[in-house]
Amino acid sequence: MLGSPFRGAPRGLELRTKGWEQEGALRCLLNNLDPEVAEDAEALVVYGGRGRAARSQEALAEIVAALEAVGPEETLLVQSGKAVAVLPTHADAPRVLISTAMIVPAWSDEESFRRLEDAGLTMYGQMTAAGWFYIGTQGILGFTYETFRAIAAAHFDGSLAGKRVLTAGLGGMGAAQGFAVTRNGGRALIVEVDQGRAERRLRDGWVDLVAEYEHALTAHLDPKGPGVVALVGNAADAVPRLLADGIEFDVVTDQTAAHDPLRGYVPRGFTAEEAGQADPEDVRFRDAVFGSLAAHVEALLGYRARDAVVFEYGNGIRAQAAAHGVPRAAEIPGFVAAYVRTILARGVGPFRWVCLTGDPEDLRKSEEVVMEVVDTDSLRGWIELARERVPIQGLPARICWLGLGERDRVALALNELVRSGACGPLALGRDHMDPASVASPSRETEGMLDGSDAIADWPVLSALLNAAQGASWVAIGNGGGVGVGRSIHSGMVVVADGSELAERKLRRVFWTDPALGVLRYADAGYEEALDVLAQGLEPA
Repeated sequence: MLGSPFRGAPRGLELRTKGWEQEGALRCLLNNLDPEVAEDAEALVVYGGRGRAARSQEALAEIVAALEAVGPEETLLVQSGKAVAVLPTHADAPRVLISTAMIVPAWSDEESFRRLEDAGLTMYGQMTAAGWFYIGTQGILGFTYETFRAIAAAHFDGSLAGKRVLTAGLGGMGAAQGFAVTRNGGRALIVEVDQGRAERRLRDGWVDLVAEYEHALTAHLDPKGPGVVALVGNAADAVPRLLADGIEFDVVTDQTAAHDPLRGYVPRGFTAEEAGQADPEDVRFRDAVFGSLAAHVEALLGYRARDAVVFEYGNGIRAQAAAHGVPRAAEIPGFVAAYVRTILARGVGPFRWVCLTGDPEDLRKSEEVVMEVVDTDSLRGWIELARERVPIQGLPARICWLGLGERDRVALALNELVRSGACGPLALGRDHMDPASVASPSRETEGMLDGSDAIADWPVLSALLNAAQGASWVAIGNGGGVGVGRSIHSGMVVVADGSELAERKLRRVFWTDPALGVLRYADAGYEEALDVLAQGLEPA
């Protein structure tokens, strides 16, 4: 029945399910677990340390079987990576509803969560891992590119030309850093503890050189050297050493898996494999983890004292360090509050789509439609750049930044493309890092004007609204990006198969979803959102 899920999603137009909405969910789930996409497909880990698509191999098989059986007027319920029921609903309802790691708040801490997870009752699903809409490194690339572009505008007259960036982590999100830096004119030195992962990024074109300290540093310091150098080593060793050696950088950040310190962050003295096998309750291991985190952040603060632009890239490393002897970690700003907030406040965020047949020509045709509907130089430049440099991982996919009044027009135009027969069905959605879809006080909603950083009503309302509007599947989760207890977030996907049902769903979902984002920021008092509201919140 299941076959080998680690070969990725089915291709072509033949259905294994009873409709394209169910087929879209099945293919996107298995695409998450494609070896080209997932960090560790056999362990069901998609990205972010241990963000999984399903709770266990048995649970994965049950989900696949359920998706194959779900009818056009039924809905599958998935509880933390496990199928629990298929219930009668109606055609305009979602085909799948997903809730992951939603622990009662007083128990929503790492220790309690680990006990519940070890008991087989829940799992950590990151954001789009458990939401079945991860598209590989490209998924975060747009956000990363926009962040470094904003940094260049804020500090370096709009360009990183001649600037050097130090960071760490080449995981599913971190691998995008080098591309984003070089495309903004800079050069990057990225520390990665797992040589196998670094070599994989080299093969996929995300880094230009993999080397140990001396060789990596020589190459990075050469103005004519490679743009992205992966330094194989532990960030808790390498960043303090670079600081002590007097190596200056213009921008310093980090994307290690510090959000999941005892199962994702590799401490000094351990290989990545040893850390993965370590007992999180072992005192020696815990001391090594938190001592390493503290040393790492002390070095970031050291670079800040030398006037480098230092920021946290949303992985919770400041909070971990502050809780373990580095109170000054709170002085480091977060990237959303410092650089991205004004973009989100306009209702603009990361829109993405997946070509469900696997045909690269579907991607090219759909890109042309998107560029026709949203005819801007910035969008066209991004898609042309992505075509040139972003390798396809798993099913062909693309991401771009669109806002209110753009997403619904693009979605409807793409459905018409499918209806014409020129393109196979598409799965349309977005990242969970969208204006109204996340409450994360140390990342997306840090430092809100009205103090509403921790108000999680918005992502809950987002999930409820998208379910009411009939998204093909809707997901809500706890902890994505920054660790359990530190965020609530929601995602959705609508399958465009050219049908009238898809048209209804797309028209509703892709208008009200970004509209809620504008309302969320207007409620918090942001002028950018209030300006959008002043123009009238009515669909065209």
